Amino acid sequence: RARSGLLRCPSGPWSWWRKQSSSLETRQDVGGERIAMEHQSPNLSTARVGVIGGSGLYAIAGLEDEQELAVETPFGLPSDRLRVGRLEGVDTVFLARHGRHHQFLPREVPYRANLWAMRSLGVRWLISVSAVGSLQASIRPRDMVVPDQFIDRTQQRPPTFFGEGCVAHVSLADPFCSRLSKLVSEAAEASLPKGQALHRGGTYLCMEGPAFSTRAESELYRSWGCSVIGMTNHTEARLAREAELAYASLSMVTDFDCWHQDHDAVTVEMVMGNLRANAMATEPILRTLIHRIGAARPASSAHTALANAVVTPKEVVPPQTRQKLDLFTAPYWGDWSQS
Repeated sequence: RARSGLLRCPSGPWSWWRKQSSSLETRQDVGGERIAMEHQSPNLSTARVGVIGGSGLYAIAGLEDEQELAVETPFGLPSDRLRVGRLEGVDTVFLARHGRHHQFLPREVPYRANLWAMRSLGVRWLISVSAVGSLQASIRPRDMVVPDQFIDRTQQRPPTFFGEGCVAHVSLADPFCSRLSKLVSEAAEASLPKGQALHRGGTYLCMEGPAFSTRAESELYRSWGCSVIGMTNHTEARLAREAELAYASLSMVTDFDCWHQDHDAVTVEMVMGNLRANAMATEPILRTLIHRIGAARPASSAHTALANAVVTPKEVVPPQTRQKLDLFTAPYWGDWSQS
């Protein structure tokens, strides 16, 4: 539903699933009983690209036929209204992670509502544009990184959509979609300004925040081999996998955290100055990237991440939980409204 004065979202936001073809898969539950699951492969020809803008990126330039949607979700309201339009001829959805006025702390971001809203609008590829600090001398401020791994040090984040009578265990061995990350890397290399480098791969250390690291913490994370440090992406990546969204990150380096003896400790002024420069650099990158996603429409293992992940038989899931999860489980269990 939409709040007063704003465009209303289409009824039955997951109705596009009903047009997909289906096949029959079988898995074995923990008790050994064979359970047939109806598995519907998503029709990526109608899917949208989602972009979540982090610190410094509160709008997406060049979005045509833009509409703002206020989406209510079973997990509360998203960070802001979602902006839906076309970029390079591709249906695109943009959301400011911290709100357009940057009013949410990293732990206050309504991650579940944000990801549910994206999926409800038909997004299947999700690009995170985020500010990070560098933990390695070779990764300099205003460089960009496309990480391929995480270490999670957060403490106060919602870890899952599931629970309340329904258990699911998705694989996070490779938390980023490799095909989508490759497209992000190629677009960045083709469009980055001279003097700014793109680093493929690396480990993103996700800290709780909102304070920056102590020197001892920064050196610890360096000893672990981490490449960059941020406050948001791991939570999104976990939920994106459960929501069956292919997820990749374009991490924009703003500082050397506080470990580098030849550079000042990180300050908000330093971060914001580099954020503005990085935000300007993302505009041509996103145009190139979204054009290429629209042309390739890459399939991802993330798109069927729940196929063998849900442990609880649907018959024993409480009705309220079943309804809350219907956007994700309908391809396997059937539409809740028709049960």
